[in-house]
Amino acid sequence: MIQRYTCENGLRIITEKIPSVRSVALGVWVGTGSKFETERDNGISHFLEHMFFKGTTNRSAKEIAETFDEIGGNVNAFTSKEYTCYYARILDQHAPIALDVLTDMYFNSVFDPEELEKEKNVVIEEISMYEDTPDDLVHDLIARASYGDHSLGYSILGTEDVLRSLKRENLLDYIDGHYLPSNTVVTVAGNFDEALIEDIKRRFSSLQRNARMQEVRTPEFQGRSIAHHKATEQAHLCISLPGFQVGHEDTYSLILLNNVLGGSMSSRLFQEIREERGLAYSVYSYHSSFKEAGTFTIYTGTAPEQVGQVFDIVANVLRDVTEHGITEKELKKGKEQLKGSLMLSLESTNSRMSRLGKNELLLGRHLSLDEIVAKIDRVSHESVLSVARQLFRSKLAMAMVSPLDGFPDNVRSDILL
Repeated sequence: MIQRYTCENGLRIITEKIPSVRSVALGVWVGTGSKFETERDNGISHFLEHMFFKGTTNRSAKEIAETFDEIGGNVNAFTSKEYTCYYARILDQHAPIALDVLTDMYFNSVFDPEELEKEKNVVIEEISMYEDTPDDLVHDLIARASYGDHSLGYSILGTEDVLRSLKRENLLDYIDGHYLPSNTVVTVAGNFDEALIEDIKRRFSSLQRNARMQEVRTPEFQGRSIAHHKATEQAHLCISLPGFQVGHEDTYSLILLNNVLGGSMSSRLFQEIREERGLAYSVYSYHSSFKEAGTFTIYTGTAPEQVGQVFDIVANVLRDVTEHGITEKELKKGKEQLKGSLMLSLESTNSRMSRLGKNELLLGRHLSLDEIVAKIDRVSHESVLSVARQLFRSKLAMAMVSPLDGFPDNVRSDILL
């Protein structure tokens, strides 16, 4: 059962007790990421995530790591476009220790200038590694092609020039403006007792930052094309179309449509491009939802001379689903796949903890398992066809990392219009 507590300062605590397990997943979520950055500080959210692990007034960076090694748990963090999460997964008996370390990091990190400079080099190496991985890089480029100069198009990692310019006071100012009680959610899933929840309330009740979060302008789908020349063996191609924002009433119809098009090994794109023609090893699609926008994206990696052929297949598959929708067999199979993946994910305390944090920050509500299954069951052939016709008659956003000098002549953003 999901419980929600709101502290006097606005901080929210969301819990889901699972007595049958012996672990606890604990997360501290902050509603900030690259979407809330500017060109001048792009990458600061992710860099802060690193710096919170570099020592507090009570523990060194090594002691933070050793604490979790000593109790057989793990601690980590990640940054997305709309939120940052610091989390731990531990045996239930060690939950108070994990909470003590996470709150120490949240409240007492020192951001030592010497550690700051060292960590800049670490993140710059991370950026270099990312840029050397074309099947990762192309997803950054498709975000820029989809959203243009809007902050949703920014890289989460940022740029080397911006990172070099960051100072300790920049980090502290960003914390004061974004790490607010009203913008922080603590999530707990697993086998815990009420004493842990009372401890969370006590520790976070002192947080009194009251700055107003900056407003972010509503993004518009741009449909741009970016061809990045790189001496790669394969051409890595992403194609994006408009999607739905978080909480849209037709989200489950689009999720099911994605499953049919490129979300599994039996999907149309996988079967047509890989199994039938052998044109790619990796081909898939996914839907990204944000508070104000969403994108539907198709990725494939293929030989440079096959890009045009692969693009034609993708366009034909999209045209066919826009004209005819999906079959009753695909509808039934897709529903069972969605229910199966949902049920399997709920066996992990970490997945449940993550689900609580994302739903609270982005939706402000939590659907029960029965409610989600009912929404999946209500998806019909007609609703999927309606979504396809609504979204897939648009100008495409396209991004490619390849040794080619540009897109082949037949690869056009207006192909579905």
